[in-house]
Amino acid sequence: MSVLTKILITLLIIVGAMVYLRKPRENGVRASTKELGKNIKLRIGAYVLISLSLTATAAYWYWDWSDGNKVVSVTIVSPMSDESVVYQVKKKDITSNEITTINGIRIRLSNQERIIVANTVNK
Repeated sequence: MSVLTKILITLLIIVGAMVYLRKPRENGVRASTKELGKNIKLRIGAYVLISLSLTATAAYWYWDWSDGNKVVSVTIVSPMSDESVVYQVKKKDITSNEITTINGIRIRLSNQERIIVANTVNK
């Protein structure tokens, strides 16, 4: 829920900046050439800043999505026996008390079990 809130706040700020930049000047005031040049530079700077912000946000979302979909090997070691089982799991499907394999099998973990996460080399 907090990620959705952050996205909505970011979008509101961007829309507010765009509305502010597009707001027409008062009709009775005539600006000098210097002021118009300054305003154009400020607008260009604002558009560049907004574009960089959107690009950085999109890049971060893509990186987070790509990293979350990376398949890793998860080894579960039980303290009661010397057995260890290896599963293939997407990173986003690992939580503190449960993992979901790429085959859709949900595995609950006990407090005593130890997990080892290792990157899988894709060939």
